Amino acid sequence: MEILIIGGIAAGMSVAAKALRTNEDANITLVEMEDYISFGACGLPYYLGEQFDDENFMYARTAEQMRSKGLNVLLKHEAKSVDFENKTVEVLNLNNNETIIKKYDRLMIATGASAKLPPIEGVDADNVYTITKPYSVNKLKANLDDYEDIVVIGGGFIGVEVAEQLAKLNKTVRLVQSPKTLMNGPFDPEFSEKIEMALIDAGVTVNTDQRVQEFVISDGCIREIKTKTHTYSADAVIIAIGFKPNTGFLKGQLKTLDNGAIIIDEYGQTSIEDVFSAGDCASVQHQFMKDQYIPLATYANKLGRLIGTNIVSDKKDWIPFKGALGTSAIKAGHYEAVVTGLTEQQAKDLNYDYKTTLIEANNHANYYPGQEKIMMKLVYDAKTHVLYGAQLFGKNDTVLRATGLTTAIHAGLTTDDIGFIDYAYSPPFSSTWEALNVAANTAK
Repeated sequence: MEILIIGGIAAGMSVAAKALRTNEDANITLVEMEDYISFGACGLPYYLGEQFDDENFMYARTAEQMRSKGLNVLLKHEAKSVDFENKTVEVLNLNNNETIIKKYDRLMIATGASAKLPPIEGVDADNVYTITKPYSVNKLKANLDDYEDIVVIGGGFIGVEVAEQLAKLNKTVRLVQSPKTLMNGPFDPEFSEKIEMALIDAGVTVNTDQRVQEFVISDGCIREIKTKTHTYSADAVIIAIGFKPNTGFLKGQLKTLDNGAIIIDEYGQTSIEDVFSAGDCASVQHQFMKDQYIPLATYANKLGRLIGTNIVSDKKDWIPFKGALGTSAIKAGHYEAVVTGLTEQQAKDLNYDYKTTLIEANNHANYYPGQEKIMMKLVYDAKTHVLYGAQLFGKNDTVLRATGLTTAIHAGLTTDDIGFIDYAYSPPFSSTWEALNVAANTAK
């Protein structure tokens, strides 16, 4: 069985590693256009912020390690087109500019996504950066001493993380974005406001409802950022306005979402038989919202592992994905926020008959030092009280607390169930009624 994997960063490498273990008789070839594999880009904001110094920590595997396990690794090779009828892929060797044709029995597409760039003249200036590749961030790190005023465009996960980390380095950081609230997609407004407060508290200037319209260029670098109403000076600009799936080379031959993400079923298979996909180039089946684009490393790795079994197995042995909940977390200064399952806005968009509860509860007993409030919001069915979603904001392991709620949503538990779950109690860690119990018991 000839298995061809296009892309070797997260999903692709998870497929390769699992497939090698599952079927030793399969001949597996991996094509990767970079000169590295198995890279964890999620660590880049913290590498930039000097939370660690060795970039090798972000690599899970090397090409040499995978070759020693029997994987055929072709670095600096780019897939240019796919002939699905004849099961061949045209591959360009970027080392010598020669084209080769690779045949396959089953194909995995894990080409990831590229950072979106605004259609503004000067976006390719020397002092513009995206936080997706190690060499781009290394260039930024090398030039940081020359930068004081840094503008981050985009208030999503990467924008917030990068802004916070640069503020820790005592840079003057300004975050500019078009929407009126930060993180306005993953979180409801009450939590977006808290995240903005936390980022400001961390030393970042936040300018929302400000769409960048012009870059003022001098000597090949951006010197000013202009919106409709304001002008901001900049020594460097970081763009973090989202991602575009790398699926253009497929020329519309597969069913996709509107943004080009490949639609897959619960087994990771695309609209064409024997062709699989996952990661930032593909959709994810959400437990409530069906096909969604959620470019997170968690889904790339989990779906990759699952597809790694399916792609080298008989159909009767395929393993289905149970569905995503969009569980995501962010750190801003001393604060943390997490969302899992449906937000209120999403429940409303789905026309669910739902209710919500929003409370603050203590993280542990009042007589133990360091007591803090945790803000929690639950979204649940108005009649059955089945939990649909949750959001939390606070300090001291707030994000880890949400694990219990993610499990409850996955299992279909009700707020009545959660109100009496036997969570651990000890004064340094919780109150006699754990905060999750308290929140659930306010659901009426």
